[in-house]
Amino acid sequence: MSAATPATPVRTKGGGRHVGEAITHPRLGWAGGTGLTLLALFGLLPVYWLFATAFMPREDVFAADRPLFPVRPTLDNFRAFFDDTTLLRSLWNSVVVSAGTAVLSVVVSGLMAYSLSKFRYRGRNAIMVMFLLGQLLPGALLLVTLYVMFSSAGLLHTYTAVILAFTTFTLPLSAFLLKGIIDGLPDELIEAARVDGLSNLGTLFRIVFPLVAPGLVTAGMFAFMRGWSDLLFALTLAGPDRQTLPVGMTTAFIHEGAADWPALMASSVVTSLPLVVLFVILQRYFVSGLAAGAVKG
Repeated sequence: MSAATPATPVRTKGGGRHVGEAITHPRLGWAGGTGLTLLALFGLLPVYWLFATAFMPREDVFAADRPLFPVRPTLDNFRAFFDDTTLLRSLWNSVVVSAGTAVLSVVVSGLMAYSLSKFRYRGRNAIMVMFLLGQLLPGALLLVTLYVMFSSAGLLHTYTAVILAFTTFTLPLSAFLLKGIIDGLPDELIEAARVDGLSNLGTLFRIVFPLVAPGLVTAGMFAFMRGWSDLLFALTLAGPDRQTLPVGMTTAFIHEGAADWPALMASSVVTSLPLVVLFVILQRYFVSGLAAGAVKG
């Protein structure tokens, strides 16, 4: 039996490389490479300014001839963060709120995506349209409604209020991301699981969720970042004992008529590290999850 002949790659009209190679390794030329390099440097400028300010003494930061890089690097700005017990408590609050938002968002959006993808019922399309329209409402408008609801339920100044508020904003995007991935799963797989005696929840947690794990990681990262970086909702709903890092840093370093910018920048570096580490660890799942959610089938 003769060996199978490998498929011939599809060539572009220019007679050069095939389509996949043209996408993954584009030929930019000198002008294109220079332009992208300048754009990258422009995008990284705020990050560099953040780190440079964090390691500068206060007198250098506010000097008229401020240096472009730390000529006298110091760690005093970082000590201001770790010596503040209120900020350390805010760090713990951020971990609790962000992790809770990620878990709740992944579970609820997974249930929603499975329902919207594999079930057919009246009002299904209306629900999807309603979610999309809800994204058009400004957050401040929803904050008033959520504040009244949580106040009536006695949930103000609790972790529950903040987690539920963040989850309301992460659900639509997470659900549509997971729906795009679950749409690609064959219906025969779901039917086989039901024939084997699994319930709908059993099929979801034992069959569907393991297959769409990259999408779950992506949705969880999105929800975690929302809970970690939000200021307005945490400031309004959390209260003094449940305030998260953005609120804690604002109240600690920004005062009327003055701001301790070096200490604030150092605190921003410290609080950004968990997100950077999390993204580096889960980068493979994050990229594959976005790709799977963007292409159906």
